[in-house]
Amino acid sequence: MNTLVRDPAVEHLPGRLSPELARLLAAIDAEIGPQPDTTMLPPAEGRALAARLNQRWNGDLPAMAAVSEIVIPADPVLASADCRVKVLIPPQSGDGALLFVHGGGFAFCSPETHERCARVLAAETGLPVLLPDYRLAPEHPFPAGLHDVVACLGNVFESTAALGIRPGPLLVAGDSAGANLALAALLFSQTRERKPVDGALLFYGVYDADFETPSYQRFAEGPGLTTGRMQRYWDWYLADKTARTAPLAAPLRAGDEALRALPPLFLLAAEIDPLLSDTLNFAARLRALGRPAEMHVVEGVTHGFLQMTLHLAAARDGLKTAAAAAKAMITSG
Repeated sequence: MNTLVRDPAVEHLPGRLSPELARLLAAIDAEIGPQPDTTMLPPAEGRALAARLNQRWNGDLPAMAAVSEIVIPADPVLASADCRVKVLIPPQSGDGALLFVHGGGFAFCSPETHERCARVLAAETGLPVLLPDYRLAPEHPFPAGLHDVVACLGNVFESTAALGIRPGPLLVAGDSAGANLALAALLFSQTRERKPVDGALLFYGVYDADFETPSYQRFAEGPGLTTGRMQRYWDWYLADKTARTAPLAAPLRAGDEALRALPPLFLLAAEIDPLLSDTLNFAARLRALGRPAEMHVVEGVTHGFLQMTLHLAAARDGLKTAAAAAKAMITSG
């Protein structure tokens, strides 16, 4: 039996942009003006625009000891594809690795759009960070991208041994749709004989396809991510609405025993975000099952704010907090 619990706290949050983020967004708007909704463009055009818009977040990249790429080969049993993986090795890297699954609505973005965020995470945790370039919807709908992530998660150390990455603690992380894929990969891997994952860092994730939650209602028009955009992302990722309750598509719907078997989790959410209730409801389910996760809601910021480490203190602080949780997972493991 599944225990679904809603958290009504969204209605009582301030819902105001922090002064720092308000100034940043105003400056960007003055510089480039209104931009098309990427989900209203043909996928290739929307993808190209998303890549251009994310360029501003990827300047002044933190130095790494090494940056390289590998290809994790297709797994015919999984029906995964050859997957390019960007590998970031920080100075004085420790044993182990962190697989970071980028967001982008299952349809946009890449290891390059999220590189600064990933480099900061590598520097803060001291772990090599691997970013899989998984297949994207709508050309490759559910479960294609998930299968690529599962294949990468199962081959982290085998595929990177030549780069000097040493076996050790294994963590997984993801933001937005990437958090969905990271969590779904953990659920999927419960049925496979693989090295256990020591913990997961999940940032403002997509955990369900319920568009009637308090945050979908309150922040339907943004700023930033909107309910309409999320509905279109889901239409691309999994057009069959009746199939969206499957746990590997909507991890919030996983069974109680599957959720109890997850490794330690760190949940971080943005206050001004249609997806806020997804995190609150997921955390409430975990509490009801007697296995609470560390959770933080960052006030005054929008969905995707961790991309803004170059300009936004809240983004830098958020990744520092996540890195501290990662170190605690490794120590306790």
